[in-house]
Amino acid sequence: MRRGLLIWVPLAVFVGLAGLVLYGLFRPDNTVIRSALVGKPLPDFRLAPIAPGKPGLAAADMKGGVRLLNVFGSWCIPCIAEAPQLMALKDRGVEIDAIAIRDTGPAVQRFLNENGDPYARIGDDPRSQVQLSLGSSGVPETFVIDAQGKIALQHVGPINATDIDDILKAVEDAK
Repeated sequence: MRRGLLIWVPLAVFVGLAGLVLYGLFRPDNTVIRSALVGKPLPDFRLAPIAPGKPGLAAADMKGGVRLLNVFGSWCIPCIAEAPQLMALKDRGVEIDAIAIRDTGPAVQRFLNENGDPYARIGDDPRSQVQLSLGSSGVPETFVIDAQGKIALQHVGPINATDIDDILKAVEDAK
């Protein structure tokens, strides 16, 4: 009798392993990587300007009032989709600065001309060094920065119309 049961052990192990593989294939991914700097000061940085007529950006510029810091690229399709929401936030009195990731001046200027320009300053981050130091994993991402230069909120992905109220609340809470 025991010998008859032992024959089924390899099949049971195989079925168990196959079940684990299938579970891994079909479970939802959590691809959002949050910054460990939320609640902490911005890392020190200084970025040269990338767009004509716009100053560059430094961490010191982010102190003294609540601001948004938008990480974007002119080549980024979701960044184009979020542009109207950034303009709406600017129209509601929110100050917005930006970091352009792996971009060129002419491409950024074309992006601003075609999609609107909500930014007070735009810094050039050609090798994504500042982006990575912020804990940003992609574009677009937007950070709410409080008056002391601390990261109060990280919004991963494009800002949608349904996100506006939450971002405005975070800006108000950061005052």
